[in-house]
Amino acid sequence: MLRCCLKVLCLLILVCDHSLWANEKTESVQADSLTFRLPTAADGMVELTEKPKQKLTVVCFLGAECPLARLYGPKLNEMSAAYESKGVQFIGVNSNQQDSLEDVKKYVKRYEIRFPMAKDYNNKVADQYAAVRTPEVFVLDEQLNVKYRGRIDNQYLPGISRAETTSHDLKQALDQVLAGQPVDVASTKPNGCFIGRVKETEVTTSLTFCKEVAAVLNRHCVECHRKGEIAPFGLTDYDEVRGWADTMLETIDDGRMPPWHASPKYGHYANARFMSEGEKKILRDWVAGGMPFGDVKDMPKPPKFREGWHLPKIPEAVYEMRKKPFVVPKEGVVEYQYFVVDPGFKEDKWITGAQVLPGNRSVVHHAIVFIRPPDGSNFQGIGWLTAYVPGQRINMLPPGRGRKVPAGSKLVFQMHYTPTGSVQEDVSKVGLIFGKDEEITHEVFTLIGIDQEFEIPPNTKDFPVSAKVRRIPPQAELLAIAPHMHLRGKSFRLFMKQKEKSEILLDVPNYDFNWQHIYELSQPMKLDAIDSLEFTVKFDNSEENPFNPDPNEYVTWGDQTWEEMAIAFFEVAEPRANKKKAKQVQKKTAKKELTEEERKQKYEQFVTKFIQRFDKNQDGQVEVDEVPLATQRYGRYRDYDGDGIIGKDDLWKR
Repeated sequence: MLRCCLKVLCLLILVCDHSLWANEKTESVQADSLTFRLPTAADGMVELTEKPKQKLTVVCFLGAECPLARLYGPKLNEMSAAYESKGVQFIGVNSNQQDSLEDVKKYVKRYEIRFPMAKDYNNKVADQYAAVRTPEVFVLDEQLNVKYRGRIDNQYLPGISRAETTSHDLKQALDQVLAGQPVDVASTKPNGCFIGRVKETEVTTSLTFCKEVAAVLNRHCVECHRKGEIAPFGLTDYDEVRGWADTMLETIDDGRMPPWHASPKYGHYANARFMSEGEKKILRDWVAGGMPFGDVKDMPKPPKFREGWHLPKIPEAVYEMRKKPFVVPKEGVVEYQYFVVDPGFKEDKWITGAQVLPGNRSVVHHAIVFIRPPDGSNFQGIGWLTAYVPGQRINMLPPGRGRKVPAGSKLVFQMHYTPTGSVQEDVSKVGLIFGKDEEITHEVFTLIGIDQEFEIPPNTKDFPVSAKVRRIPPQAELLAIAPHMHLRGKSFRLFMKQKEKSEILLDVPNYDFNWQHIYELSQPMKLDAIDSLEFTVKFDNSEENPFNPDPNEYVTWGDQTWEEMAIAFFEVAEPRANKKKAKQVQKKTAKKELTEEERKQKYEQFVTKFIQRFDKNQDGQVEVDEVPLATQRYGRYRDYDGDGIIGKDDLWKR
């Protein structure tokens, strides 16, 4: 089934959002309570005394598995090195009960932490500082007065990885204190995971981890929250679950977990994810009641998952994106990467199952594999084959359905990488399962509804963009729907129109870029009587959108997350008998073969229309930047000779 792009940062889905601070207290801390002595990951001790030798001390609360703590590790390293000569010391503190000293050592090694990193058993130091999240930093002067507390900067937020930092909060505070000036902003709200505190509470519930809680987590969470999967931590171990309990409840109560964003009022979807109110109550009551373990004989059997390939059987053919690993830097923004693979198909192939298997799940944000057919092929749709999106479920196509790959086609990997704080490598691959020609009754392909000509004004909260599918094949079935926008995407609504009637087929009232869902219909829907499929997306380019990179910018179409897209993908299946009839009609009504002169004339007319459509600066030629990216990608207009112009020769090769 169609597995749409895209998502920034899935690894950040379990961190806080700004509204949560309404219930968090920012307590003042007394100077005489801030000293500590703790064991470090280097098997030594680190001590903060009442009279430190350094001018300033930065105490950094970090977690071994928290995505934001991982991203900020390298940044804190750089700052520690830059300010050491100015009399500033950095001390890292891990107060999570779920992080062992060995976990802290692994964190230090992976992210090359060079300042002391300590383990705070029983979260005593976190309690002294009234620290809440990771990462969270405290700047102390020589008298242990807190001069600043809060976030490091604003580059990384829940679901956001900005190309540039626009608010250097910690750096500004250090510079101002060192200069003898008051700190302009002495407190900010950190963004990250709750510190996994040891809770000294009385057991007041009969609910136990073994009997009730593990069963709920098995049904809804461990699909992703287990070793080797995309989630940053596991929920299969009792101690882990206790440490992540507050974050777990936060994400469930906010509706972020389990991930599902379609309104239940419209449509029925095979892959819907819902946790019942009764199940939510079990988790809440268990946490509030002291989180007892229970009797191990009550523990349910863990669900079985196929490691690696999730298809019901091992792929018959596997193709790597390339032999040499692609190197993902530790930070910054990585442009989309494209890798072309020749599978060597000498004859047409029918694909009944396909899966992209990331080589390194920690950095592969999404991956799409397109079919690039040879020129002149009998081919329809946009060339979509399959895709990887974190947390997706892989299914075979329904019986009798297959996706055609013409002989001589290439496979194009589109890779979107997200740095995670350390240099990583990736070689992703795609696995295919083939169907027999005589068993395929319906050809599956992907249609697209798209508008790339919009411009979203600055500070606009509810900007609508509408589009529709241009052609609906006769007797086709609709199998799945996948809306796609970026960080300013707010909502999506799909309408099914028939004569004068309009019916909502899919409503996504709170679109989330972190979760690019494929909404798979429970049953294929006949499109015979449908006049059109039309949708409206809305964008929030205001300050009220916490994910908005810059509300003061005009926003247009673009690949990167700070730009926008207004797309919906529709996976449809058309009876093959239709194509056979079309061919017969085409033969009967076929005109005589064009002469060479007639072909040239037709081609010149096409070139003239192409230039009229895309030559924005009216210089008589079409530069690559004048053609929207979507048109380049799906219309296959390319600069084959690399001269920056899509000219006659390039159009002929199309």
